Amino acid sequence: MIYRTLGSTGERVSAIGVGGWHLSLKHVDEELSLRIVRAAIDRGVNFMDNSWDYNEGESERRMGRALKDGYRERAFLMTKIDGRTKKEAAKQLDESLKRLKVDYVDLAQHHEVIRFEDPHRIFDDEGANAALVEARAAGKVRYVGFTGHKDPRIHLHTLEVAAEHGFRFDAVQMPLNVMDAHYRSFEKLVLPELVKQGIGVLGMKPLANGILLRSNTVSAVECLHYALSLPTSVVITGIDSVEVLEQAFAAVETFRPLGRDERDALLAKTAGAAAGGQYEPFKTTSIFDSTAQHPDWLGEEPPKVQQLVQP
Repeated sequence: MIYRTLGSTGERVSAIGVGGWHLSLKHVDEELSLRIVRAAIDRGVNFMDNSWDYNEGESERRMGRALKDGYRERAFLMTKIDGRTKKEAAKQLDESLKRLKVDYVDLAQHHEVIRFEDPHRIFDDEGANAALVEARAAGKVRYVGFTGHKDPRIHLHTLEVAAEHGFRFDAVQMPLNVMDAHYRSFEKLVLPELVKQGIGVLGMKPLANGILLRSNTVSAVECLHYALSLPTSVVITGIDSVEVLEQAFAAVETFRPLGRDERDALLAKTAGAAAGGQYEPFKTTSIFDSTAQHPDWLGEEPPKVQQLVQP
């Protein structure tokens, strides 16, 4: 396994991470999900991704069972919360800890920062970040980050709002793949800023749940090699079978940083298919926006805003 440093934290994390959403899809039973997590850890993967809202909490529950018997100590465990208020974020984090059967997570992230108003809600005096800062002080959380998949400008805006409040994120998660380079590119706009600030880079959607492969322009291993060649701390990939797990390990075992000619060749092959975002529907549609389908997960708008808009 390849290990990299998570930004300025000094933590050593595996270059490949196990995505939590896939662990409780309809075709993945509990026995298989536990086998995937434990086999990954046994072979050197230590980064475990999850979220409070994945499959109504079942992804966290399964990961919690998989991390028993000494596996927790070998994992760098991350989960995400959707709440934008301090109260809702604290509630969701505590629920996640119970499901995962742990006293703390290594990294907690604000999930789906996909609207320009999200960072303002998060950094309100009674916003979600206050809950994570308190949780960090209480030993429930070691590091804090945020995720999003919609538009790189929203990521940059979130970094700006955080800086205005004197806060610096430890990690940021975003789509990084061979098609992202062509459309609303997180690689081009956000990645350089994270590297500059020493913030850990969590790449996700290297295959976009297999959607990139349907373009018939690139292979799975090529997709993983492309993402691994970027200055990422971790490339989080969905694993829903032993075969896909083996594919991820094969990508790591055969990996060497792409040369400029190899990189240019991959980008040339995917340019036409990627140009309009067709194969990145998480950017161009609301299908992947779980908080748009469940706005109640976010909690109420800040009281001072509600008072301001009252007639």
